Amino acid sequence: MIGRLNHVAIAVPDLEAGIAQYRDVLGAKVSEPQDEPDHGVTVVFVELPNTKIELLYPLGDNSPIKGFLEKNASGGIHHVCYEVDDILAARDKLQASGARVLGDGEPKIGAHGKPVLFLHPKDFNGTLVELEQV
Repeated sequence: MIGRLNHVAIAVPDLEAGIAQYRDVLGAKVSEPQDEPDHGVTVVFVELPNTKIELLYPLGDNSPIKGFLEKNASGGIHHVCYEVDDILAARDKLQASGARVLGDGEPKIGAHGKPVLFLHPKDFNGTLVELEQV
């Protein structure tokens, strides 16, 4: 069901410092910051030859990333994103297998302009999983 690894998301306490680290220290191509109000984050994508790193920074007081950073002050891996061909079919199969979809179970549009869903980390070895339809 899952396809390529689309990205690994890392929550950062200082977005500009995160950008500088990947761009200036590691020499990576880094996108401009993009606000995603529906998800409560500002994102930046670090382009790699085989995948992407998504830097996440809180957007607003209700951001889920704000809570994550309160528990992990220096930041850290927040989630992994896998591609799926049909997000509704993937959701239905996962739910039938007992996996929990976060939120209301309906896909939202993600940072790439495509439908996404998140799966409960307790169902996936403590890892928050995002599915993105390609």
